[in-house]
Amino acid sequence: MEKGTLVEFRLGSERRLAVVERPEGKKHWIATDNRGQSHTLHPRQITYEVEGTYKPTDITPFLKEIQPYLDPSNLEIAWEFLAEDGEAADPAKMALLLFSDQAPPLSYAAHCLLSEDKLYFKLKGDRYEPRPQAQVSELKHQLEMEAQRQQEWQSFLARVEESLAGKPVEWQPSDRPRLDALERFATFGEEATHRAPALETLLHLKRSETSQAAFQLLVEMGLWSAHENLALRRSQIPVHFPPRVLDVAHHCLTSPPPDLNADRLDLTHLKVYTIDDESTLEIDDGLSLEYLEDGVQRLWIHIADPTRWLSPGDELDLEARRRITTLYLPTGMISMFPAELATGPMSLVQGRVCCALSFSVILSPEGAVQDYSIYASLIKATYRLTYDDVDEMLELGVQAESELEAIARWAKRRQTWRQSQGAISIHMPESSIKVYNDEITIQVLNDSMARQLVAEMMILAGEVAARYGQAHNLPIPFRNQPQPELPSEEELLQLPSGPVRSCAIRRCMPRSELSITPARHASLGLDTYTQVTSPIRRYSDLLSHFQIKAHLRGAPLPFSAEAVKELILSISSAAYEAVLVERQTNRYWGLEFLRRNADEIWDALMLRWLREHENLGLVLLEDLGMELPMRFTRPVTPGDRLELKVSHADPRQDIIHFQEMMYQEAQAKS
Repeated sequence: MEKGTLVEFRLGSERRLAVVERPEGKKHWIATDNRGQSHTLHPRQITYEVEGTYKPTDITPFLKEIQPYLDPSNLEIAWEFLAEDGEAADPAKMALLLFSDQAPPLSYAAHCLLSEDKLYFKLKGDRYEPRPQAQVSELKHQLEMEAQRQQEWQSFLARVEESLAGKPVEWQPSDRPRLDALERFATFGEEATHRAPALETLLHLKRSETSQAAFQLLVEMGLWSAHENLALRRSQIPVHFPPRVLDVAHHCLTSPPPDLNADRLDLTHLKVYTIDDESTLEIDDGLSLEYLEDGVQRLWIHIADPTRWLSPGDELDLEARRRITTLYLPTGMISMFPAELATGPMSLVQGRVCCALSFSVILSPEGAVQDYSIYASLIKATYRLTYDDVDEMLELGVQAESELEAIARWAKRRQTWRQSQGAISIHMPESSIKVYNDEITIQVLNDSMARQLVAEMMILAGEVAARYGQAHNLPIPFRNQPQPELPSEEELLQLPSGPVRSCAIRRCMPRSELSITPARHASLGLDTYTQVTSPIRRYSDLLSHFQIKAHLRGAPLPFSAEAVKELILSISSAAYEAVLVERQTNRYWGLEFLRRNADEIWDALMLRWLREHENLGLVLLEDLGMELPMRFTRPVTPGDRLELKVSHADPRQDIIHFQEMMYQEAQAKS
């Protein structure tokens, strides 16, 4: 290489030109660029040599001279010409093809085009080969897709900025993958899949790359509520019904399917009481009492019959199987069936003739089942009552409703009989948390006469259904519970009666299980039991209805024993997940209620130790029916009464800290 040679080299990613001045050592050269800056270059760093002799002051005019020839679209013409023969070209030959001249500036312009090209040519040695047609087409497609992606990315960012500024935004289908990525990251954090788009968005917006930042961004964009239910999002529970299921539900309303039980027993002459909370929309049970000629009283427990509107394996059934249960959350319910069916023809609506599965039961004077029958029936609900209505009626002894008083008496006898059979009663306060227009209300559910009445009648229907299934060898989901190992009578008597003692018993109770084999249910005191009273909102109950109704009409059972076993597995898993979501959601809103009412002082009861060596106990806020952990700073004993105030609550992080008021005051005085 001679002094005055114009060479190209790379400085980082930048293409630079310099004129060779002199050798440096055995292999290097000193070259000066158009800024007068010297560079020590190894031959490997030099990417092109321009013919001729130059001075550093020639570089700027040289670059200006080649500028008009650097149009990449020119290469396509040369590629079409060379690709026919598969002929390679060096920069000089390419200059001749493109510009009909091989002058040094034009050859260098051709080199620039070829070295930057990623589409038509590939370097092999010191020459450039034309790529095959198929490869060029694929590369063009990739470039177009990348250009489209960049355009969509910029448009997406513009819409994000608009939403953050509080402007209305119409999100595009192309935005969905990025929004989904943000939602997944906000929901699952480091365990989220496909996090890259979410991290890219957060990075561009100069926000921390954390799940909390993703959550906050979604809230600020108006896509999520500040109280977004992450427990529900983490679950597999479907929130919306597919259009095809809604279409089937609507078709049921306009064109009801034929009733397989055309010979239903007409019980519309009976007075039927439905008893629920005021907010209940799915009315799935009703009660009647019939006076027989011989003075015997017959109890009727009518259960809604949703199987009238669907068949095993159809769209409605499969969707119900996917959901397994209706989810009851403070913000509303997520139904197992579409609402127009669940709260309409499936429910026992007052004043309307409804299909039901009716359990006829005659009890012994002690409360044991003496005789029973089950019928596919027609009923007409006479009264739509709340628990408060029934409590008031029973307390006042309303003469016109002697049937209701008689049902209450049988319920009491029934409860006494079950206790004689070993039933284990656990009375712990329960609460109902409701959120409406961001206002939180918490109501403690009293264990009233009306609630006990309904509970006993539902347990009775469950025993009758299980007896029927056992007698006829039907594979239905029997519910059983192993006998618990309870504390000794002496140990229990040492604990205060009420919630503290019930809490000690409750923690010893094993979980109930589903099986196609009947077995004892310990806490209910029954030798066999199944759940059949909520078929609109529990798939296990619906499954029993399918089986029992088919047997009643002499038809083949829709589900084999093996099929029921498989369904039980999915029922158990999904029901556990639903309970978990309900529990976590109630916990969140309970803590949010306490956070908003941090100045309140709450009467509390110390229930038991969670980890005594860490001074961590479980307390019951009696006015709210809420059980929460508390770390004590003094010796306490289960049964101690406390006055507590919230010192810190963070529902999103599931954190609650209390301070004990009287103890704090005593400490301050001392």
